[in-house]
Formats: sequence, C-alpha cells, structure tokens
Amino acid sequence: MSLRRRTVEVLLAAGLLGTALAPPATAAGHGQERLVPLRVATYNIHAGAGMDNVFDLDRQVAELRSLDADVIGLQEVDVHWGTRSQWRDLASELAGRLGMRVSFAPIYSLDPTTPGAPRREFGVAVLSRYKIVSAENHDITRLSTQDPNPTPAPAPGFGEVVLRVKGLPVHVYATHLDYRGDPSVRIAQVADTRRIMAEDQKAERRPVRQILLGDFNAAPTAPELAPLWENLTDIEPGGPTFPALDPVQRIDYVAVSKDTVRVRDAAVAETLASDHRPVVADLLLRR
Repeated sequence: MSLRRRTVEVLLAAGLLGTALAPPATAAGHGQERLVPLRVATYNIHAGAGMDNVFDLDRQVAELRSLDADVIGLQEVDVHWGTRSQWRDLASELAGRLGMRVSFAPIYSLDPTTPGAPRREFGVAVLSRYKIVSAENHDITRLSTQDPNPTPAPAPGFGEVVLRVKGLPVHVYATHLDYRGDPSVRIAQVADTRRIMAEDQKAERRPVRQILLGDFNAAPTAPELAPLWENLTDIEPGGPTFPALDPVQRIDYVAVSKDTVRVRDAAVAETLASDHRPVVADLLLRR
C-alpha cells in the first residue's frame, strides 16, 4: 500500500476524508483532455447493524456522511423487512438524512406479515447527489435464501441507474454476489453482469462510463471474478474490508470501465458501523 493510501486510511478513521480525498471543484485538465471528478463509495450496511450486531442507523449515517461521496452503492438494505431493522425503510431514510436521491433494487419482495402493511423487501440501493435519469432492477442468477430447497434461477437485485454528472451520462450498478463457498453461482452472476453491462455499451453506440459497486464475496484473485477484469479496472483501495474488526479479506469493490473512467485515489474506511468496511474512490470521468 502506498504512503498516500495509508495516510488516507488514518484520516478516514479520524473523520477527515473530505480533506484527504477532496476532488477538484471543477473539471480537471489532463493535457488537452477535460476530466470530471466524481467520488463514489460502496458499503454493505448489514441491515443497519454494526460489528456488534446492534441496529444503529445513526452511526451509519455519520459514517456515510464522513465519506462525502457523490454516489454510494449499498448492500443488505432492509425496506420494511422485519424487527432487526425496526421495520424501517432504510433506503429512503438514509437518502433523506443524507440529502441524496435513491434508487432501491429489491432482491426479495415478500407479502407483509400484517394485511395492509408495506411489502417486506431486501436488496441493494444507489444513493446519488446527482439526478437519477433512469433506473432498472436487472435479473441475475441467484440461489434464494428464502426457499428451503433453492435452485439457481434468474432473480432481481442487480440495480442500475443512469446519472447525469455535469452533463455526462454515467451508468452505476449496485450488486451483491453469492456468499457461498462454492463459486458456481458467482460464476453465473459474473457472466450475467458482463452481459448486462455489454448490452448497455452496445445500446449507447459510444464509449459508456460504467461504475460497478458491490460486495462480491470473493477475493480479487478469485478465478470467478477474472472475467470482470477484462473490461473493468479494480480500483484497489489498498486494504481488506471484511470483517470490519481486524479485516482479513477484501470482498467489497469499486470497479470502473477502463477506457472512460480513471482512478485518482482510493481508500478503505476504518469503522465498525457495519460488519464490512466501506470503500471510497475519487474518479475522473472522461468527456
């Protein structure tokens, strides 16, 4: 890890990330090329619970605010799911408290336990300071945790939003890959992810700025992730992300399209507000 990245992690822990990774106020010049700064983050929020398994949305709000990110991908987001998160809509509440827009993509959407109550939902979300032009909840291969005898099948929960960032369209994807030791479902999920992102590239008929945020539940060198790195750059934040207390592995990712997005800096935040640590990156978007 570079000295700069080690320094950034210390500042993250001290709540000084805004100073360490502050993006330029205007588009950065690179020779004759104009680059637009964008700070992004990804965070598995553990349904609002910390490393101590205590639900405390206030500390997660404080942590997310300290990241000072323009766009945040969230995993393990409860929306009226159950008692563990006090039946609250975490996606809308986090967005409201942070002053951001939100797109929620449920993996599961179940009937309420009480007639007339909201549906019980669990999934991923994207928070954004920029306008969300469009949003879609794609199906990818999943092995349901709600079925006692599941088989791999297409299911929702791969969220995509198109943002307008200082005039530039940016595709942001939020995902949560399978957690099981057997990589077969993740292999299928990676193939689905690449297909969806390639279809977006083809539909635009021009280079597309793409950012993939998520908990991949696999190490960077895992064979099942290798196809992703053919078209995407892993921002390599320089430290492990899980578990939050004494982390030993990096399973949380920011990945960007190689030809249209550059990485300026990246770090892992040291916090126990969830059982994962968030990853934050300063990016430069090519015009």
